[in-house]
Amino acid sequence: MYKIMVVEDDNSLCGQICERLHKWEFEAIRIEDFKNIVKEYTSIKPNLIIMDVTLPYFDGFYWCNKIREISKVPIIFASSKNSNMDVIMAINMGGDDYITKPFAMDILIAKINALLRRTYSYGSDSCDVIECNGAVFNLTENTFSYADNKIELTRNEFRILQVLIKNKGKVVSRQRIMRALWEDDNFINDNTLTVNINRLRSRISDMGLSDFIVTKKGRGYIIS
Repeated sequence: MYKIMVVEDDNSLCGQICERLHKWEFEAIRIEDFKNIVKEYTSIKPNLIIMDVTLPYFDGFYWCNKIREISKVPIIFASSKNSNMDVIMAINMGGDDYITKPFAMDILIAKINALLRRTYSYGSDSCDVIECNGAVFNLTENTFSYADNKIELTRNEFRILQVLIKNKGKVVSRQRIMRALWEDDNFINDNTLTVNINRLRSRISDMGLSDFIVTKKGRGYIIS
């Protein structure tokens, strides 16, 4: 579970951000003492920081610059200021991305997922070929084989199988699968996931593997 530190002095907005992060199965930690953000960072050791620009005591640019002296942790600035100079200042101070208030939570989640993936190579595997229940999942060729049948996988089908097979025997939530389907800022919604899961199931079933991906109602999916 990725740990995200939220540095936002608007309690209402901070609560909304943390609530959405929890729904996406991130560990959200809100900062309430703004006197020493660096100390908070070293204590929490987050994987990513959401940083407001206008803060008590010192602004977000100051704290970003201080954090950059000790860490390359990804930082997304959130601000009501939308001038080019503010964006340039954010990047020059070491920020990785910038989002202007008010913003849609889906856009923030997209930026978080893209940045985490670029930073931590989410979903990467060191093995090129994985055997699973008699089938062969080839990560280099983007193919799935069973008996004498082989199919070429779409990008979404590949990522769905990747996260499910990597967690074989464990229930994987829909939110976690959707997180694996993000590509930069492209939004994958709940309906899109359902369509992709159903299509993948149908293709695998046609190969002779029935019930390869099992639904756990209210929890997600599993490959046993």
